[in-house]
Amino acid sequence: MSPRFDLSAPVPPLAELGAVHFVGVGGVGVSGVARVMLARGVAVSGSDAKDLPVMDALRALGGRVEAGFDPARLAGAETVVAGSAIREDNPELAAARANGLRVLHRSQGLAAVMHGRRGAAVAGTNGKTTTTAMLVAVLRHSGADPSFAVGGEVVGAGTNAHDGTGDVFVAEADESDASFLVYDPVVSVVTNVQPDHLDHYGTVDALEAAFEAFARRVRPGGTLVACADDAGSAALAARARATFAADGSGRSVVTFGAAAEADVRVGAAELTERGTAFDLTSDLTADLVSGGTSAGTGAPVSRRVQLQVPGWHNVLDAAAAWAAAVALGTDPATAADGLEAFAGTRRRFEARGEADGVRVYDDYAHNPAKVAAAVATGRQVAGEGRLVVAFQPHLYSRTRDFAVPFGAALSGADEVVVLDVYGAREDPLPGVSGALVADAVAAPARVTYVPDRDRAAAELVARAAAGDLLLTIGAGDVTAVAGEALALLAERAAR
Repeated sequence: MSPRFDLSAPVPPLAELGAVHFVGVGGVGVSGVARVMLARGVAVSGSDAKDLPVMDALRALGGRVEAGFDPARLAGAETVVAGSAIREDNPELAAARANGLRVLHRSQGLAAVMHGRRGAAVAGTNGKTTTTAMLVAVLRHSGADPSFAVGGEVVGAGTNAHDGTGDVFVAEADESDASFLVYDPVVSVVTNVQPDHLDHYGTVDALEAAFEAFARRVRPGGTLVACADDAGSAALAARARATFAADGSGRSVVTFGAAAEADVRVGAAELTERGTAFDLTSDLTADLVSGGTSAGTGAPVSRRVQLQVPGWHNVLDAAAAWAAAVALGTDPATAADGLEAFAGTRRRFEARGEADGVRVYDDYAHNPAKVAAAVATGRQVAGEGRLVVAFQPHLYSRTRDFAVPFGAALSGADEVVVLDVYGAREDPLPGVSGALVADAVAAPARVTYVPDRDRAAAELVARAAAGDLLLTIGAGDVTAVAGEALALLAERAAR
């Protein structure tokens, strides 16, 4: 649990929160909670270091949202909500604590708006944003109107959060600081359990223990959906099955993946002009899973699914979303149709445009497994062209811990430009820079370390030729480099 927030305390009902002030309201997770509270009629104010586009949207919904941190902005607030990225010395957070205001973590604010709904919480080291967005798309395609809060904008929905009229609330559950342990969902999804966030957990054992605790949060009669292909997730599923069988809670475990023993099996995936096609096979039915019995009976489902997004990792995410939707009561065939309707999530291998014959994509990947998946997808989509990648490490602690795996993940590209570390909430660490990652990139990739962020776009364009695919990767401001590179490519084409 976070030492800064009491995440073990009961979450107050939404009606008891009064006027709510959000510190760091421009963040994708915090802004989503603010958006839902505004839709529920809560008086919302908020601030962030600078004015961001999402803040205009919150103002349009009635929020009093301003740029810059000032304790005076707390006037009238009874509850303050902040995320883990907000430092303790933030003037608004410090003033809230000093004045005895109720202070909640972002996850607790989200739990408050989820109360009274059937929650579906999606967690995992990799893939949780896309899986959450896919689940939302599937439910919407089935005719439901779920509430949701996703760590990225859902293409088609045009937003990262929504207060629906249905009884389901789909939430991306962040494991980075163990705050996902505040939820009590009827369906929990674990896409994978891999080493990350060691700045919080310290050890992989502690991370795995947190995921076990997350699995135990599933309500009686509910379902845990877990990946059979990932060693950490498969071990979690096995332990959960034993626990659920012994406690008589009526909870079930459903696994997905290419593994022969998976309850939801995927295979024969191929890249197509429209995205990725794959086979989906399962014996699951909605009444079977929601009834809490084991998988293995019911009308079998076997069909070819055509996704609009590329990559094997998206196939696994689709299987997870399908299983979760069925567990929530969606007809299996309708759920598969909904997967085909999913149009993607912003910054998840997002096509940003094409200029001078170069295709430009952007991806939020920020741990080694995610970077490897993005590079593998880029390589596949590039076809006969070369893959030119810009990578910006996120957090000094993560760069220190995973520089070598990052280098290995990037080695599948033809050209690699490594930027300096985007520190976010962390102060610099001695000897830790993007050079650690650049030094770990192996042949045949050619690598250049570019510590000056302003030079990154020019360095990329100098390496890209017609037919190539240019991919920016990272959770920081490298996303802007994609647009800058497109502009430079357009200028080059004009010349």
